Amino acid sequence: MDEWSLTYDGYDPADEGLREALCTLGNGVLATRGAAPESRADDVHYPGTYRAGVFNRLTDEVDGVAVTNESMVNLPNWLVLRFRIDDGPWFDLDETEVLSHRLSLDLRRGVLTRRLHAEVAPGQRLRLTQRRIVHMAEPGFAALESTFGLDGKPGRLTVRSAIDTAVRNTGVERYRDLSDRHLDLLGCEELDDETVRVTVQTTQSRLRVAEVVRTRMTRGPSGGETPDPTWFEDDGLVGHDLRIDLEDGDVVTVEKVVAIVASGDPAISEPSESAARRIDDAPGFEALLRSHVAKWAQLWDRFELRFGDRPASQQILNLHTFHMLQTTAHNTIDRDVGVPARGLHGEAYRGHIFWDEVFVLPYLNLRMPVLTRSLLQYRHRRLGEARARARRAGHDGAIFPWQSGSDGREESQEMHLNPVSGEWKPDNSQLQRHINLAIAYNVWQYVETTADLDFLRYYGLELMVEIARFFASLAEYDRLDDRYHLRGVMGPDEFHDGYPDRDEPGLDDNAYTNIMVAWTLRRIFALLELLPEHVRHDACDELNLTGVELERWEDLTRRLFVPFHGDGIISQFAGYDGLEELDWDAYRQRYGDIQRFDRILHAEDDTPNRYKLAKQADVLMLFYLLSADELHRILSALGYEWSPQRIPETIEYYQARTSHGSTLSAVVFAWLLARADRARSWELFEYALRSDVADVQGGTTREGIHLGAMVGTLDLVQRGYTGLSVEEDELHFDPALPAEVARLDLPLHYRGHHLAVTLDHERLQVTAPTCGLPPVWISCDGQRGALRPGETLTFELDDGTTGGPQDGSDHVPG
Repeated sequence: MDEWSLTYDGYDPADEGLREALCTLGNGVLATRGAAPESRADDVHYPGTYRAGVFNRLTDEVDGVAVTNESMVNLPNWLVLRFRIDDGPWFDLDETEVLSHRLSLDLRRGVLTRRLHAEVAPGQRLRLTQRRIVHMAEPGFAALESTFGLDGKPGRLTVRSAIDTAVRNTGVERYRDLSDRHLDLLGCEELDDETVRVTVQTTQSRLRVAEVVRTRMTRGPSGGETPDPTWFEDDGLVGHDLRIDLEDGDVVTVEKVVAIVASGDPAISEPSESAARRIDDAPGFEALLRSHVAKWAQLWDRFELRFGDRPASQQILNLHTFHMLQTTAHNTIDRDVGVPARGLHGEAYRGHIFWDEVFVLPYLNLRMPVLTRSLLQYRHRRLGEARARARRAGHDGAIFPWQSGSDGREESQEMHLNPVSGEWKPDNSQLQRHINLAIAYNVWQYVETTADLDFLRYYGLELMVEIARFFASLAEYDRLDDRYHLRGVMGPDEFHDGYPDRDEPGLDDNAYTNIMVAWTLRRIFALLELLPEHVRHDACDELNLTGVELERWEDLTRRLFVPFHGDGIISQFAGYDGLEELDWDAYRQRYGDIQRFDRILHAEDDTPNRYKLAKQADVLMLFYLLSADELHRILSALGYEWSPQRIPETIEYYQARTSHGSTLSAVVFAWLLARADRARSWELFEYALRSDVADVQGGTTREGIHLGAMVGTLDLVQRGYTGLSVEEDELHFDPALPAEVARLDLPLHYRGHHLAVTLDHERLQVTAPTCGLPPVWISCDGQRGALRPGETLTFELDDGTTGGPQDGSDHVPG
C-alpha cells in the first residue's frame, strides 16, 4: 500500500460524490472538489469551488416562517474541460465505454492525477492524463493539465475550455427545496484568444469574485501548428473551443491556469483587474507545479507524523493531515476566516464554523502556533456582535454563535429538516452556550503552550472576560441549596434540547457547561497572574474588571451546582436521572443504523428528551479536555466529594447510552479508553480513521469532510498516545502507546524550538536542533530534564510506561 496516495480504480457513479470530496484540492483559501472536469452538477457529479470567507444570505418561507440561511458560496466552475472526437457527442463518463479509469491523489505533492482510456468511436480510442493542482504557495492560482492521445483512426479533437457561470448551491440534498442562487453575473469577456474573464457578485453580501482563465494547447514531440481558439457562450458556459486534427499515436496537451481574486483579498485594487494582471504574469503548469510541490515539502517537514509500521493507518493519517492543511494552513494566517466544520470540501453545514475548533487548535498549537493565533482572532473580531447578542438576550458579556459565518451573528437554522420524516422541526441548537467555553479553552491552551503574553493582553484576556461575564449574568442563585444554577442551555450531546414536560426549550445545569464555566473562571485568575503587574493593571482598567466582579466570579467557582446520580456518576444535566431507559436492541433490530436516534424518535412522534441517551460525549468531554487532577480540584473547590476513581465507571455508564451519531464521538471515546481499555480504544481509533474514507455515516462525506474528526485522530496520536501536555512552562509526557504500534515519530514546534519526538515501548527521545534559544524543560512521569539546543533527552520507560531522563549528549540534567 502506498501511504502517500489515495487511489480509486474504475468508475462507480454511486461513489463519485465521496471521491470528489476526498480528492478535493485546496490551500486554506481556495478549494476545488475532485469532480471530473467535463462534468456539471447532476445526481452523480458535483463540481464545487469555494473561497474561505465568501458567504451570502438567502431567505425562504418554511411553514409560514421566514427563514434566512447564510451559506459558503459555490463559485463559477473554472475547471470545465469538455472534449469530443469529430462530430461525436461530448465525452460523458456515464454514457461512454470506459476501458480504464484511475484517480490518484498524491498526498505528498498535492497533485490529483486522472488516467482515462475510453472507446469514443468504433476504431478510435482516446487516452487522457490529467494533472490538477490548487496552488499551495500562491493561494489565488489553480491549474489543470490535460494530455490527450488518440489510437486508431485519425480524428479531429475538440476541446472546450470554459468557466461555468450557471452554478448554484445544490450540493446538499436536504437543502434543495430552499433558495440556491447566490451569484449575479456582472460580466464575461474574452481578453485575448487564450484568456477568459468572468466576474460575479454575491446577491446579498455584495462580494465580487473574478476568475480569469488562460488556456493553451501544445502538440507532443511531433510538433506542428496549434489551433486558433474560437470564443463561445452556451448554456452558462463561456470560454474557448480548440480544434486539432490527430493521427494515430498523436499527443496534444491542453494547459489551463486560473487566477481567482475576491473582494477583501490582500494587496489588490479591484478583483477583475487584479485577476487579469495576475494571469498575465502567471507561469506555465510545470513552473507552477514546482513551486507548489516545494511548498508542500515545507509543510510536510513541519506536520508529518510517522505511525510505526502500519501502512493502512499511516495512509489515512496522511490524508487527514493533507485535508487539514488544505482547509487551514499558512495561507490562512492573518485572513479573517475560521475553522469550517466540513472543510472547504462541500456545502454541508453551509460552510459554518462550530465548536470543532476545540479538536483542531490544540493540535495546531504544537505544529504552527501562529496559525492558532490567527484563527482565535477570527473570534475576537466578532466579539462586538457577541456582546450585542448578549445584550439583546438581557445578559452581560458575550454570546458567541453556535454556527458562525461572515459577521459573527447566529447562523443556526430556526427550522431543521428531518430527512427520516420529511418534516421541518424547530432547531434549538443555538442554546449550546458551551461554544463560549470552547473558545475560552482554546485561548488558555494557546497561551499556556506559547507564552504569548501580547496575545493574552490584547485579545485573549478580553475574550475570556466577556465569556465569563455572560455566564456570571446567566447564573441564578438559589438560597435553598446555596448554589448557583445555569438554566436554558444545551450540552454537547445535542439530542436533548429540553424537558418532556416543559414547553420552553433548554436544560438546567448541564454538568459539562457548569464545570467548564468554573474552569474558565479559575483560568482567568491564572491568566491575570501571568501578566506583569503594570500590564495587568492597564488591562483590568480597559476591561473595567473590578475587585467586586472578581469576587463574584470566585464565589461562582465555589457554589456552582453540579448534578450527580448513583454512586458518584456526574449527571448530564439536572433531572437526567429521572429519564427513561431506552430499548437499544429493539431499535437496532428495527432500524439497523441508529446513530441519528433523534431523527428516528421524532419520526415516531417521540422525542429524545424522554430518554437517557446521547449523540456523542457530553459529560465525558470533561475527561477529554481536563486532567483527572484538574477536574478533581474544580469539584473539590465546588464542595463536592468526587474521586477520579469514578472516571472508569462514568465512562462505562455513558458509553452504553451513546449512539455515536457524530464522527467526533469515536475520537473522544478512543482517547478516554486509551489507558483503561486499550483494545476498545484501538477499535474506536480505527473506526474514527475510517469515518470519512469509508463514509461511515452513510452519505454525509460527499457533502464535505468532517474536519474535527480528522484532526481529532491526529491529536489523539500527538497528545493522547504520548500523554503530551504543557504544564507550567514544561512539556510533560505520559505515554500510552498502543500495543499495535511499534514506534511513533513526530515533530513539535514549541517556544521557537523545532523538536523531534520518537516514542516506542522502551523509551521516549526528544531532540532539539542547534539554535540560540534557551533550553526546554521536559518531564515524564515525575522525572524531568533540561533539553538544550543540539542535544537529545532520553527517558527509558519501565514496562512501557515510566522512566527517568537520560541525555544522549552526555549532559547531566539539572
